[in-house]
Amino acid sequence: MEALKELCGGLPLSPLPENRGRAAGVPHAPVRTPGLSAEESKLALQNSLRYFPPAFHKDLAQEFADELKLYGHIYMYRFHPQIDMRAYPIQQYPCRTKQAAAIMHMIMNNLDPAVAQFPQELVTYGGNGQVFSNWAQFWLVMNYLSEMTEDQTLVMYSGHPLGLFPSHPNAPRVVITNGMVIPNYSTREDYEKLFAMGVTMYGQMTAGSYCYIGPQGIVHGTVLTVLNAGRRYLGLDDLAGKVFVTSGLGGMSGAQAKAAVIAGCIGVIAEIDEAALTKRHKQGWLMEITDDLDQCIAQIRQARKTKTVLSLGYHGNVVDLWERLVSEYEATGDLLVDLGSDQTSCHNPFSGGYYPVQLPFIEANQLLSSNPEMFRELVQESLRRQVTAINALSGKGLFFWDYGNAFLLEAKRAGADVERKGAGKTEFRYPSYVQHIMGDIFSLGFGPFRWVCTSGDPQDLAVTDLIAASELENIINQGVGDAVQQQYHDNIRWIREAGRHDLVVGSQARILYSDQKGRVCIAVAINRAVADGRLKGPVVISRDHHDVSGTDSPYRETSNIYDGSAFCADMAVQNFVGDAFRGATWVALHNGGGVGWGEVINGGFGLLLDGSEEAEERAKMMLGWDVSNGVARRCWSGNSNAYDTIRRTMEENSKLKVTLPYHVQDELLLHNALLEN
Repeated sequence: MEALKELCGGLPLSPLPENRGRAAGVPHAPVRTPGLSAEESKLALQNSLRYFPPAFHKDLAQEFADELKLYGHIYMYRFHPQIDMRAYPIQQYPCRTKQAAAIMHMIMNNLDPAVAQFPQELVTYGGNGQVFSNWAQFWLVMNYLSEMTEDQTLVMYSGHPLGLFPSHPNAPRVVITNGMVIPNYSTREDYEKLFAMGVTMYGQMTAGSYCYIGPQGIVHGTVLTVLNAGRRYLGLDDLAGKVFVTSGLGGMSGAQAKAAVIAGCIGVIAEIDEAALTKRHKQGWLMEITDDLDQCIAQIRQARKTKTVLSLGYHGNVVDLWERLVSEYEATGDLLVDLGSDQTSCHNPFSGGYYPVQLPFIEANQLLSSNPEMFRELVQESLRRQVTAINALSGKGLFFWDYGNAFLLEAKRAGADVERKGAGKTEFRYPSYVQHIMGDIFSLGFGPFRWVCTSGDPQDLAVTDLIAASELENIINQGVGDAVQQQYHDNIRWIREAGRHDLVVGSQARILYSDQKGRVCIAVAINRAVADGRLKGPVVISRDHHDVSGTDSPYRETSNIYDGSAFCADMAVQNFVGDAFRGATWVALHNGGGVGWGEVINGGFGLLLDGSEEAEERAKMMLGWDVSNGVARRCWSGNSNAYDTIRRTMEENSKLKVTLPYHVQDELLLHNALLEN
């Protein structure tokens, strides 16, 4: 395809493309306020110009300086490609190796306007999850990938392509690091300046590692979370007539409405940004919308009465919704909500991730750029009001949990009443969904396993769905424990439902939760389907970093680790390194993720299944490590599920030998020993 060849030709300089600026009618990232000094601004401009020969500096310097002043970052809008940005079939990419073509496929999917939250700012999701820092980096990376051989590795420093370096066929084709800032300089304020200067980048989890598959990923995770919340908090497998209230319909959070429908409940999701709400409604992910609170409450009552499955988007601030639910209870005695959470981008609360209830959306955005300190004060007041309303309903029977978006952490910092007396640093008045729901699932080795059919053919995806369901059924028939069997059944139900729920946005991708045995079996079966022609093209496997071993995050993924190591990041770093030398096609290590900059270290991978015997062996070796690394760490921290899982895995693989903990049988011994000192 001619357009793809042009895209792989390096920076377009002869002539320079027309500067169209920001496109109208496209969602844009909030204006950043990095507070650069005059010297730091000069450095930011100098750093951006080093991508271009000096002959172009005069033309570009003022333009880039204006972007920095207007938007707080130099995105290089002039170089935004005029191509239909999407994941093209792998054979169309002009590459010397399929591995490089697969990575191009994934990058362009991350930047597809149907997928990306702010496509012109290279933000995939979460408000600031960057694929690259600027468009010059995109052009250079595509050029490097088109030239790459299997004896080279592309090295990525926070969006910047350092270059192609000699390596070997078994090495990763790309090694990515994002935001690896020295710990003492890893504050939010530091980040804003470093990003504005173009020297670091927030890759979120799957944005900066090129593995995002649209909101489908979190649809599945949310379905599992809501189903298991119903079991744990309500004692129910059937959620008909039960109401789940939450907020956020942009990026990752856009999946909540669809998840509520698949789980069979009534989902009510508040969203302040009309564009995000309308997008989900047009995509069919949201059944109904309203900007009238009276109508919203009436629809909740009717759906509860008839036990009708419903996803209702409320165009307004979630604080207003929670406070109205309180007033309804006080007036009528009716508790109109059973389950509650929050999915705003609260890891980024003062830069557009959470909007204050006191102002309309447009006015709030204006205040964000004109008076960030006042914006911050209003956000914190809004968080306090939201928590006050949730606390009032919690006392009447609402079950609320933190969805790992740093909501409770930011609420605590704002002075809201979320403290839990006598608790550790990672515990609040309400549990995180990991502590009560997903943590035990992670410790069984289960996590978000994904694959992308690079042919772009929906029929290939349908074939892989059948393969995955069949492999999980085969494992059940071989005999598994009750807890593992329940997870398999939930995921077989999911994979059979997925095809009819129009979950594909962008690439032909699928996700399910599986343990080590399931992941390996599915990967091997898919690779063999590529080899024998049942699939028309190679398949990329990956996972969300939000998994059993990919992420060290004390307020989310590792919030149920209580031996004091929740704030240590050995697991994620070892995961990244171990995947690299066990066959991953590319690997990524990030500072930051769903709970924010400086709060988490996470690692991810991509692996191409091209039908070869080598790909099968890589999948077996790498996926075994990728899961067992985390299970072993969770075992050592004291989790009984992980202990049983790693013991069973060692029995199945004689080469695996894990250090098992001895537990103190009598805690009085500890008390007495310390008293004697």
